[in-house]
Amino acid sequence: MVDVLLMQALLKAVPDKAALLIVGDIDQLPSVGPGQVLADVISSDAVPVVRLTEVFRQAAQSRIITGAHRINQGSMPDLSPPGLESDFYFVQADDPETAVGRIIALVKARIPKRFGLDPIHDIQVLCPMNRGGAGARSLNIELQATLNPAGDRKVERFGWTFAPGDKVMQIENDYDKEVYNGDIGTIDDVNSTAGEIVAIFEGRSVTYGFGELDMLVPAYAATIHKSQGSEYPAVIIPVLTQHYPMLQRNLLYTAVTRGKRLVVLVGQKKAVAIAVRNASGGRRWSKLAEWLRPGPPISRKFGVAGCG
Repeated sequence: MVDVLLMQALLKAVPDKAALLIVGDIDQLPSVGPGQVLADVISSDAVPVVRLTEVFRQAAQSRIITGAHRINQGSMPDLSPPGLESDFYFVQADDPETAVGRIIALVKARIPKRFGLDPIHDIQVLCPMNRGGAGARSLNIELQATLNPAGDRKVERFGWTFAPGDKVMQIENDYDKEVYNGDIGTIDDVNSTAGEIVAIFEGRSVTYGFGELDMLVPAYAATIHKSQGSEYPAVIIPVLTQHYPMLQRNLLYTAVTRGKRLVVLVGQKKAVAIAVRNASGGRRWSKLAEWLRPGPPISRKFGVAGCG
């Protein structure tokens, strides 16, 4: 998740005599910001690298782990119905309308009843895209109406309705409030008289004026990109050919590895196969590996074309 700018700031702050241990997974989505720092550091051969690839007996009992490894290796995960209790399931849905209905049923009743998980706080829907019938925006509207229908204490701003009990996500860094892009919280109060709401993030109250609500969106569903660096007790992932522009191996691998106790894919096997086969996503052009690589100094010549 670390881009080149953040890594530069980190290395400037680290004392010269300190040791730096970098832990990560280059097979997930690259950082939102520029560069591909971890991949470049590894490929440069400038530092010792250890890569964990073996699935040991205890981990092999988890279909989440074995499924994620198969996806990462370019093989289809096992989508057959498990014979016994499992942590990884596939639910067939041949079109977005069917997928939405099945996702709502899973979140509202089936998963809470079978696994004892809270539908709002423990279950996260992760979508390849914002747009479309099975995209994050449409699913947020449907899930909000199902799980937390707004009463009188509500406010409508920037195309969304906010009410007490709503699950929300911060979508930009706010250093004054100490809430950051991707943080998930719950609305505690809506005060129309004062023109503000109070949201709880990890036990801490944060106040927003109504004019600041462009920093929040409902978070019953979110894009997979927004989930980077997070994990959830249960994850539901719609995977349909409607999402074709975003069906990539590293996207599906990232989504599956967000689930701690349960992962459910909802959609079409054809769409899963497209994502597994498509390993082209996330390629970035960078000279960092070349600059880090041991050997004689690299000559750097810069010019501006078309001038003079």
